[in-house]
Amino acid sequence: MSCLVAEVSSLSLTLIMYLFSAFSHSHHVDRQTVFVSVSRFYVRGIAVPAEQSHVTGTNDFQVLILGGGVAGVMAAETLHHRGIDNFKIIEARSVLGGRMKNFLFGVPGRQYVLELGADWIHGTQANNGPSNPIFDLARKHNLSTQPNHYRGSMTIDYMQTFNDAVENFAALTVGGGERILRGLVDTTTRSGYSLLGAKPRTPHEIASEYYQFDWEYAQTPEQSSWLASSWANNFTFNSGQGGFSTENLLTIDQRGFASIIQSEAAEFLSKEQVLFNATVKTIKYSNDRVSVSLSDGSSLSADYALVTFSLGVLQHDGISFEPALPTWKSEAIHGMAMGTYTKIYLQFPEKFWFDTEFALYADHERGWYPVWQSLDMDGFFSGSGILFVTVTGDFSKRIESLSDEAVKEEVLTVLRSMYPNATIPEPDAFYFPRWLSDPLYRGSYSNWPSSFLKSHHTNLRATVDRRLWFGGEATSLKYFGYLHGAYYEGQKMAEEIAHCIESAVCVGLPHVEEISSSHPYIASDFI
Repeated sequence: MSCLVAEVSSLSLTLIMYLFSAFSHSHHVDRQTVFVSVSRFYVRGIAVPAEQSHVTGTNDFQVLILGGGVAGVMAAETLHHRGIDNFKIIEARSVLGGRMKNFLFGVPGRQYVLELGADWIHGTQANNGPSNPIFDLARKHNLSTQPNHYRGSMTIDYMQTFNDAVENFAALTVGGGERILRGLVDTTTRSGYSLLGAKPRTPHEIASEYYQFDWEYAQTPEQSSWLASSWANNFTFNSGQGGFSTENLLTIDQRGFASIIQSEAAEFLSKEQVLFNATVKTIKYSNDRVSVSLSDGSSLSADYALVTFSLGVLQHDGISFEPALPTWKSEAIHGMAMGTYTKIYLQFPEKFWFDTEFALYADHERGWYPVWQSLDMDGFFSGSGILFVTVTGDFSKRIESLSDEAVKEEVLTVLRSMYPNATIPEPDAFYFPRWLSDPLYRGSYSNWPSSFLKSHHTNLRATVDRRLWFGGEATSLKYFGYLHGAYYEGQKMAEEIAHCIESAVCVGLPHVEEISSSHPYIASDFI
């Protein structure tokens, strides 16, 4: 190494210092990070051989992957493909899958495996365009799915109002995309709607807008970024703007949606590479090592750790970091939002409701049990007697504070209002998850508020002390809130960690030390 350094010319050093000065001044990045980043570029350019000094004892690893969801499994697979198998996945549950979580629902003789969390493949593939990697996994592992027609199979008696909301949402996302290209700063989605002249006031207008927006992002337009909600939609559904397709597939596989992740993991994971039923309590880190303490008192250490816990878990301080995370990282964690999406399942002796896939209930209170979906249909679970209603955001938080019986009575009251001439019996089965209250999740998926800037997101992804890494759907700029976002982020972070293992210099992803003003988004941010 010393002889290589001696060959660095004075011109090269001048260039390095110039880049260092300009970059740190304009981006407020800490000077040590910038200098090492430039050094990394130069050292990689002259192909310094890797230097390894890893401890390989029973509880010592090259990489600890904290969380066995989509991001964690894809990170493990990526390391494996890079020839790095000295890793361990730490998973609090007894199975892999994370928020892809299913359960057995119904009375004996009429039981079905249903999904509590992720349920859909959002966007598949248009012609020969890019394919959603979750769609690819589903095809590879023969997942049973059914096209779910969000707009083409709907029971309402105010279809024109509903179609107006569809058009308003389409204009909203196109308009948000145009603001990105023009370099304009962000505002709330409510402001975006208002600028388009969409100002819902009646229960029908509110319910129609809710179905387009809240039901997708798990928070209200007032709580959401106009720009971010636009690109999340376009990069997923709009093939003309880099997305996959408009098709949505609902899983009906009785192995459960998580089976595609579990089957994928079975192709490369050994049982020694996963520790199940292990809850992380403390993460200690330095610029040399990372150690993780578990709830049973045991501990493991590694050269690197990748944290794939949900944003909600990090926000609720269920895990302690030693030392405490730096201010720039904590600000990023608490600056992004965690939405909650709650499906409330009911099973009745026989079907008495609509014959379409969906129906809307319009109430004076926004979010009062609005979106109803039937599973008792051809192609889904015909004869099952299963119906479910979805609530989101603050309303999800509200019902988690109530008893199951209280929530059931509210739901039945809505059904009786929808079908005043029908005799609606007590359901044979009733269940809903409490995502926000669950310490393993603390919500369903991330959402981007208008106050959250591009630099904040850079810090959400950034490495702490070169050894502590973060990845998951929330760290995906293009696809936050989606399974494919978690998929890509797991791969990307593992590639970076693999480079660190294979190289003499490991820098990690840089952070922005001080965020003093907003910066416009430009097209190159999404490449």
